[in-house]
Amino acid sequence: MKVKLILTALTEAKSPFFRPIKYSLFPPLGLATLAAFLDDDDEVELIDDHVEALRTDDCPDLVIIQVYITSAYRSYALADHYRAKGCHVALGGLHVTSCPDEAAAHADTVFLGPGEQTFPAFLSDFRNGEPKARYVSTAGRTLAGLPLVRRDLIRRERYLVPNSIVVSRGCPQHCGFCYKDAFFEGGRGFYTQAVDDALHDIEGLPGRHLYFLDDHLFGNRPFAAALFEGMRGMGRLFQGAATVDSVLRGDLVERAAEAGLRSLFVGFETFSPENLRDCNKKQNLAADYAAAARRLSDLGIMINGSFVFGMDHDDEDVFARTVEWAVENGITTATFHIQTPYPGTALYRQLDAEGRISTRNWDLYDTRHVVYAPARLDAGTLKAGYQRAYREFYRWRNIAGGALSHGTAKHRAKHFFYAAGWKKFEPLWDVVIRARRLGAMTPLLEAVLSKVTAGKGEGSNTAVVRSNSADGEPDRPYPVR
Repeated sequence: MKVKLILTALTEAKSPFFRPIKYSLFPPLGLATLAAFLDDDDEVELIDDHVEALRTDDCPDLVIIQVYITSAYRSYALADHYRAKGCHVALGGLHVTSCPDEAAAHADTVFLGPGEQTFPAFLSDFRNGEPKARYVSTAGRTLAGLPLVRRDLIRRERYLVPNSIVVSRGCPQHCGFCYKDAFFEGGRGFYTQAVDDALHDIEGLPGRHLYFLDDHLFGNRPFAAALFEGMRGMGRLFQGAATVDSVLRGDLVERAAEAGLRSLFVGFETFSPENLRDCNKKQNLAADYAAAARRLSDLGIMINGSFVFGMDHDDEDVFARTVEWAVENGITTATFHIQTPYPGTALYRQLDAEGRISTRNWDLYDTRHVVYAPARLDAGTLKAGYQRAYREFYRWRNIAGGALSHGTAKHRAKHFFYAAGWKKFEPLWDVVIRARRLGAMTPLLEAVLSKVTAGKGEGSNTAVVRSNSADGEPDRPYPVR
């Protein structure tokens, strides 16, 4: 059987005005995971439309397309093209789960929710000539006994971070703006691999650098503690994501640092308690953001801070206040977003009921456009403030100012070069991507992520790992990859 798996490019990734490096970070692990369920004698092709040419003159037996909201229209056109050729087309992903009837009009089969449970059932039905139109993941979700991800299908040289890995599914939090809740509806919303399985997968990855794409690496504290204990001594350097609350509680972040954590995506989102209550981000309500930033800085961990503009209690000074705080507290890189009401979320239902959704053009649902009526800001002010925040945060003086907030010379240098390299050398990244030489940048990335230790006379703060017992960055609160 000939099978073609496609990650369709996001609309913004095909625009000449957006950054190629942002769409060359991580390989399509979701599709590589599904490919592992195919038979050894199946002819399998995995295409990432972000980093390679997508041929459409073929005619596979089965075409599987992963759909995100800003790739929806492109995915539907592609699905229609292959269906017209007589191929069986299956669509899945976050947007399909949120808008199943819309997606079903362009597919022979749609998958709702995570595919580890439904995809094997579909394959059995398909081989027997009886595929269903809809497969819904509900109870019984597990990561136990999964076949190894088909990393042999991934063109490693085309990604800055080919060693990306996922050891859990979902998130224990239920923020109103995140459509992961809709994706995991009807079953377990957060679950992990067995620790030994996760460590086995890690051991199989070459080199030193890893990026955990999990929504909340610290979400299951016993699992995370055992994972970090198992990683001690591996010599790994890794990046991941966690909440403010999880950084402040216990000694888990110290254990992570000792295992090799060097950069963390943290969802600060908003400084307003009213906004936090409105979006059900209760875990941040009593959290001391500055204390979390200090704790990470003292451990030599760089921070990619996430911030959302346009919530109902935001006014015109939110942009300047956010940038000022981020610089003063040593946030290394910042990911700013315009609040976006994704279909299937509590936020979308609220704004739809209030008549505040201004467009349902999914191409604009990229956290860069205003697609609803803000409460205290007009759309033009919100868009301009968002753009200004990016410009101001990444000015040379603010990159330098953020770097100087750290207590050691090495951490200051790491901050400066990481932030500048991510945002200030776009032509260089473009040349490297076109030359298919992203792999050559790995040693440089590992050097920047190396451990910070406080030397004599380097300042009062220490970055030596403490332990009691032992983006440019992707856009995390609004999942797009």
